[in-house]
Amino acid sequence: MKIYPRCIPCLFARVHYEAELSTDDKELQHKAIKAGVQWLGRDYRHNAPLTYVATAVHRGAYEVFGADPYIEKKKMSNEIALKLLPKIKQIVESDPEGAFRRSVIASIIGNSFDFGVLGFEPEERFEDYFMEVFEKGLEIDDIDGMICILDEVLYITDNCGEIVFDGLVLEQIKRLGGRTTLVVKGAPMLTDATLEDANETGVSWKADRVLTTGSNAVGVNLEESPYELVEALHSSSLIISKGMANYESLSEYDFKPIAYLLRAKCEPVANSLGVKKGWNVAKLCL
Repeated sequence: MKIYPRCIPCLFARVHYEAELSTDDKELQHKAIKAGVQWLGRDYRHNAPLTYVATAVHRGAYEVFGADPYIEKKKMSNEIALKLLPKIKQIVESDPEGAFRRSVIASIIGNSFDFGVLGFEPEERFEDYFMEVFEKGLEIDDIDGMICILDEVLYITDNCGEIVFDGLVLEQIKRLGGRTTLVVKGAPMLTDATLEDANETGVSWKADRVLTTGSNAVGVNLEESPYELVEALHSSSLIISKGMANYESLSEYDFKPIAYLLRAKCEPVANSLGVKKGWNVAKLCL
């Protein structure tokens, strides 16, 4: 996905949010934003891949912070999701025939754990929100097409909190006879789940193999990815890509079959997918 003009104010709103999370020192906040602007000036062009520009801007800001600005938010997200997990697991497994679809819906609702997205902030009363959205289901539902190609699944995760519900999908793939390779972020970036998060939430033990993206690039950057991940992208029977950033990056390549599971939380992503903002999407590209 290429960058939209609308992405720029959203990108810097997030940098500002990160700066406020990191420090009360206004000078450091200005310095972080200035660093992001400098990288934007170097890498921005109208046809640039969005995640390429976003990575440069956030890395510039992170160099000023010197630490993960989202560490407490990510911890809170995992705690909220783990507390809710037994109830959601019961809902998923209450209908064995539809359990895979239900697990996918649950994981897509989990994509709402995305602090700092312009105009959106997950609340601690996540259960009420979850139940409301779960009843609505999916606006784009290609799940039937996925079920027959679950032999070797490459599952690329997105946010903390969300990864807890991804574990339900991994369980259902295993129940249906498939194998899974779980992919997490190689180093902290935004609210993305890392290997530490996968281990602490117990999700890593639900996969047959765990890989990382090899870096903290926004989405997946093949130039920074380990060989094992690149090979898996080419050889898997199905790639499952969670969240907007992974869609933004992987849509620049031609890996298929690939399933994009996400909530379209902004107009550019919604427009790129041909859906409406706020839609829950399970889109299979063959």
